[in-house]
Amino acid sequence: MIRREVIPLEAVLLVWGVRDDVLRELPIKGYWLYGEYDFIAVLTFENREKLEEFKQKLNCIIGDGKFKVCPVRYSARSSP
Repeated sequence: MIRREVIPLEAVLLVWGVRDDVLRELPIKGYWLYGEYDFIAVLTFENREKLEEFKQKLNCIIGDGKFKVCPVRYSARSSP
């Protein structure tokens, strides 16, 4: 029997075109940037539903079209 381990879903958050006072309201830790993007963070979620809930919450804080959440895909094999 193969035991499958659940791997948390990780994503990169990019935010642009947002004022500093709005960035201070974000419920996550990340890095402020000065250039094309204003903020970047690495996020971890239990599953895709939690990711979607977070995106909806973020949409209320930041607004539509001012952020992108890019899921990170992993590939691994247990044997060569």
